[in-house]
Amino acid sequence: MHLTQPLHKALQERPDATALVCGQRRQTFTHVVDRVARLAAVLRDLGVRPGDRVGLLALNADRYVEYLYATWWAGGVINPVNIRWSAREIAYSLDDCDTRILLVDANFVELARQQLELSRSLKTLVHFGDGPAPNGLEDAEALMALAQPIADARRGGSDLAAVMYTGGTTGLPKGVMLTHGNLYVGQLSANMAAKRPDEAVGLNMAPMFHVGGTGLALQLMQRLCTQVIISAFDEIKVLEAIQNEQASETFMVPTMLKRLIEHPRFGDYDTSSLQLVLYGAAPIDDTLLLQAIDKLPHASFCQLYGMTELSPVVTVLPAWCHRPDQPRDRRRSAGRPVPIAEVRIVAPDGNPVPTGTVGEIAVRGPMVMDGYWNKPEQTAEVLRDGWMHTGDGGMMDKDGFVYVVDRLKDMIVTGGENVYSAEVENAITQLPEVSMCAVIGVPDERWGERVHAVVVLRPGQALDEGTLLAHCKAQIAGYKCPRSVEFRDQIPLSPAGKMLKYKLREPYWAGRDRKVG
Repeated sequence: MHLTQPLHKALQERPDATALVCGQRRQTFTHVVDRVARLAAVLRDLGVRPGDRVGLLALNADRYVEYLYATWWAGGVINPVNIRWSAREIAYSLDDCDTRILLVDANFVELARQQLELSRSLKTLVHFGDGPAPNGLEDAEALMALAQPIADARRGGSDLAAVMYTGGTTGLPKGVMLTHGNLYVGQLSANMAAKRPDEAVGLNMAPMFHVGGTGLALQLMQRLCTQVIISAFDEIKVLEAIQNEQASETFMVPTMLKRLIEHPRFGDYDTSSLQLVLYGAAPIDDTLLLQAIDKLPHASFCQLYGMTELSPVVTVLPAWCHRPDQPRDRRRSAGRPVPIAEVRIVAPDGNPVPTGTVGEIAVRGPMVMDGYWNKPEQTAEVLRDGWMHTGDGGMMDKDGFVYVVDRLKDMIVTGGENVYSAEVENAITQLPEVSMCAVIGVPDERWGERVHAVVVLRPGQALDEGTLLAHCKAQIAGYKCPRSVEFRDQIPLSPAGKMLKYKLREPYWAGRDRKVG
């Protein structure tokens, strides 16, 4: 199992078909493979040897896909750099896994130059973008024009393929080590579980430094699909791409989906080509899901649940579960495990809990990471007895559907009762005035913690605390209802669209013994 295998397959089966579309550029599979083999030659000439890490600091583009496959073609290991991080955070990720070569596009040249001063490991900056290379940077395009394509190193199986850094919301980022085998079976299993036709047109707008964007790119390439790549999420660019390129499938996090269908010009575009919307990476409330199903009537919806450590998809809620004749509660599940995954719900001691009981979601299978780079203690905390302990609280019903109730660290203990914030958020977002909601635990002298809701209203809407609380009391148990409410203009989000609850908690817990999130 080597990740470059689809490129060889494409040369046999679809050499002249369109592989990548990015702005005005359209590349056939033959052209992409040629550029990959030439970029791999450049990386070799710059000193990349089997197992060496190669970084990229760039917006989404066709070149991003070329970087992924060229690094593997050369025998290297990808280290996609989070474009939202500060210079020092980036330097940490480069040094942590000894990344010596960093490719960069025109958007991040100055940020990349700072790495030569901040990073101990970085030796070479390579411009990989439009136009001539700035002073002091190697010019990838010029070097590729002179290079002779090299043979595929064909590393695979247990060979390391990627070091992908987690968001670092609870301290320093951790480098997740994923092998060729991890990623290969991960994309294969996701394609099987979320059934899609071959030779489709996929629209990739998720940030490709994140496992969601990279994962979609690999899934599409494995099926020899056309990939339409947008540099960053923009509602109009997405709508134009769906209409003009006849995109048939895409992946969005709930915040993207919400912004898209609520955009005032949504109705101006023909979205009828869109047959499948994959969604995940953060919880989706039932109100938004039903609204999306109504706005995109030609599309089926399919939820993916997973994490970087699981390459990344571990459960899928298929399209048929979204039909109106299916139980309403089923739409709130994360689906059943993908074909290669075993999932069970466990108590703190690691033993399984009874069906319908909340515990920690644990996963076993060939897509589980090798561990965290140079962090044996943190690896041992989550990889125990062959199982990956996700840190997510969940339950499984009698039919094998997994329900994710919360991150365990987000669970609120108030007056001795456990409250899962996702359940409270789902109740609040049923209110039509509410755009977004985050529920956290804050200090309370009487209860230890109290349930606190941070609410963002839709533009032009009004809602008072009393109305919100009365609604909650009609939906969920009294002890789960917020005891305080805060209205804000926005909630901080990660690049993957996840709410950064630790930022909301920080002011409340500052100076206290308890350290949250």
